[in-house]
Amino acid sequence: MSFDDTDFIDREFQASAPTSYAPPSPEAVAGAVSGPSMSTPSHGATRRPPTREELETKVSETQSKLSDLRRAQEELERERAALEESRRRRIEFQTGREEMVHQLTRGITTLEESEFAARQEAEQMSRSLSGLRDGLAKVQSIHEDQWTAGNWSQELTRALTLVDNARMEWNTARIKWPRLSNAPQAGPAPPAGGVAAPAFPPKGLPWERKRFLELTQLGLAFTWPVLVTGVVVIVLLGALLARGR
Repeated sequence: MSFDDTDFIDREFQASAPTSYAPPSPEAVAGAVSGPSMSTPSHGATRRPPTREELETKVSETQSKLSDLRRAQEELERERAALEESRRRRIEFQTGREEMVHQLTRGITTLEESEFAARQEAEQMSRSLSGLRDGLAKVQSIHEDQWTAGNWSQELTRALTLVDNARMEWNTARIKWPRLSNAPQAGPAPPAGGVAAPAFPPKGLPWERKRFLELTQLGLAFTWPVLVTGVVVIVLLGALLARGR
């Protein structure tokens, strides 16, 4: 007994069933997955060289970036120069302030010491000046024309004492003030007869009447042979010691 395919098909069910569903094609599935925005470019488009317009655009952009970098570099250079100038001025200010504080402090101290010394010198000079004036007044108070035969010996003794005291005051002032030794000394005026009055010889030893520089020169003149002999002895001893080594 043979079977036909019509025996297994329900003709009534096929007639009542809706239209059959056709499966989508592979191209449609690929298009649906990738979408319109994710279409893959062709192989030739990826290897296309840049056009002239694109190169010019990139050159312009690069040039603009270089210009911006140069401007930024110039701005940084100006800022660095300003900072260097500020640092230099700051160092100059600090150094100058420290230097001036030191110099002014030293100057004030030196002038204060000089002022104190000058004040003491002025006081001593005032006392010396007072002593010289007093001695001059006492010497000028001697009047020989008032001496008599009965008192001339006592008056002469008193006059000699006054003159000696005045000379002592003068020598003391000369020791304190060397400038008095350089002052021109006027000798006593000759009397009316034309014969000069005998001057009193200066008292003291000869080296007491000389200045410090003259005494130094005299000391050097007296001691230079000893100094030369000592130097020669030292040189000879050094030579002998060097030869013994």
